[in-house]
Amino acid sequence: MSALVVSCSGTSTHPTISAPIANSVPSESSITGVASWYGPGFDGHRTANGEVYNQEDLTAASTVIPMGSRVMVTNLNNGRSCEVRINDHGPYVKGRKIDLSHQAARTLGIVDPGTAHVRIDMVSQPDGTRPIGTPVRYYCQVGSFSQENNARRVSSRLGAYYRDVRIDEVNAGARCFYRVRMGSFANRDQARERASDSARFGYPVVIVSE
Repeated sequence: MSALVVSCSGTSTHPTISAPIANSVPSESSITGVASWYGPGFDGHRTANGEVYNQEDLTAASTVIPMGSRVMVTNLNNGRSCEVRINDHGPYVKGRKIDLSHQAARTLGIVDPGTAHVRIDMVSQPDGTRPIGTPVRYYCQVGSFSQENNARRVSSRLGAYYRDVRIDEVNAGARCFYRVRMGSFANRDQARERASDSARFGYPVVIVSE
């Protein structure tokens, strides 16, 4: 899922609101590494962002590129390039940076060898997402509110017990929403532990990753 990155609040009783961040490409916007591809065994299943995976779309999975980003992938062995959208998490093999759809792998000439050394250049990424090359982080989202006062009421209650409560201001066209989150956490198990502990407050908690 793509969402705003949450940082730790400075105090436990006065949660802050982060300002919206403009959509831009960071200065460190290119990485190199090994690309692989996936498709036949996963085609038609749900991806990490909830979409139905179609191996003939130009998409890819990555844990070092923010969800929802568009990147240009260049096969350094033959010079071929194509643009893909990140809609899934993976690959979970050490040293690999991106798992391409079958269509993307075919365009780049990676289907038969299975892997290739590639350069990945950021084209665009959702507002506020983490820089390219950084690992996935997990957050406990306690709610998304149209009224700032409602978000502050929830965050103040949680902030009395947890130091990492944060309100993110999200602009969606003409409307503005306020997300109350806790984290970040290095893995899903840590996020689940917090979600379980905070369930006593009666708020619905959703674990999100970025």
